[in-house]
Amino acid sequence: MTNTTGKINLLGLTQSEMEQFFESIGEKRFRAGQVMKWIHHFGVDDFAAMTNVGKALREKLEAAAYIRGPEVVSEDISSDGTRKWVVRVASGSCVETVYIPQGGRGTLCVSSQAGCALDCSFCSTGKQGFNSDLTSAEIIGQVWIASKSFGSVPAKIDRAITNVVMMGMGEPLLNFDNVVSAMKIMMDDLGYGISKRKVTLSTSGVVPMIDKLAEVIDVSLALSLHAPNDELRNQLVPINKKYPLDMLLAACKRYISKLGEKRVLTIEYTLLKGVNDQPEHAEQMIALLANVPCKINLIPFNPFPFSGYERPSNNAIRRFQDLLHKAGHNVTVRTTRGDDIDAACGQLVGQVMDRTRRSERYIAVRQLGNEAQEPHAAANRN
Repeated sequence: MTNTTGKINLLGLTQSEMEQFFESIGEKRFRAGQVMKWIHHFGVDDFAAMTNVGKALREKLEAAAYIRGPEVVSEDISSDGTRKWVVRVASGSCVETVYIPQGGRGTLCVSSQAGCALDCSFCSTGKQGFNSDLTSAEIIGQVWIASKSFGSVPAKIDRAITNVVMMGMGEPLLNFDNVVSAMKIMMDDLGYGISKRKVTLSTSGVVPMIDKLAEVIDVSLALSLHAPNDELRNQLVPINKKYPLDMLLAACKRYISKLGEKRVLTIEYTLLKGVNDQPEHAEQMIALLANVPCKINLIPFNPFPFSGYERPSNNAIRRFQDLLHKAGHNVTVRTTRGDDIDAACGQLVGQVMDRTRRSERYIAVRQLGNEAQEPHAAANRN
């Protein structure tokens, strides 16, 4: 294995950082573009393969740098074409990346942290606890791995990955700098050439960071709302206790207004049976979003063991959608994709070395649930 001590991993460098790196080793800035194309367009991780880079420079690069993405532990392909990669990051934890093909679109769902500190009550990632922030190389590395597996060249018309959503494991705004760097590479023509409208950051509502984001990048923004009032959202999305809805929506409106060009906020709303799927919740949501330029994405809950929640009936989902629709909202219901490989929304768990001990508490609850089920199952067998 190559010794990388003191060397720089070029995979996670933005164009300006790559130019600075080349200047630091006494080379011209234009070399940055050449090397970025080799890395991101052609998936090359060996300097020797960079045929338009002179031998002396290749040797210099070998001495000062390396190109390494996260280790691929597994790749699963669902019956519906969805793909899921489990990748191991430097902390030893595993995170998950999901590719969802739909019509002419290919959306990659990318993780930003190993685990998550926010503990939203209906999300299996949150039950893992938190281990580490991913580096920019580990975040963009997920796009790099997926792009290489399809063999299509990024920044071209027929590329496989047309959209990226920062909706995998973790809260992206709590790993701000690394996520912003990775998104810049996604949008750079020397990287993946994805339009700013097609790179979406999804947040549970870290208000100060939404304002900070507007100062540095103009990606699309999605809000994990999940409840139309503070009382319920405090239970489902605990960060709401720190940044309640009025404060949060004001920050989202500021962000969207800075984008201009008729851009809108995407509202993500997981429908939980008997919890947030009733007509009164739809009415509250209509009032809450009255002055927010948005489109609404309803996500029927994807069950995981002992979550305590259930998926609503199709009738309840349709009723909720119709009420929002009649109030003039653009509403889609997300179809569940990849659930046969546990790649559906809210099911991403990886294998996280939990530093918050939350997973221990959750496992204890699950074991109690198992023990309660076992006598019942035995009685059924007798």
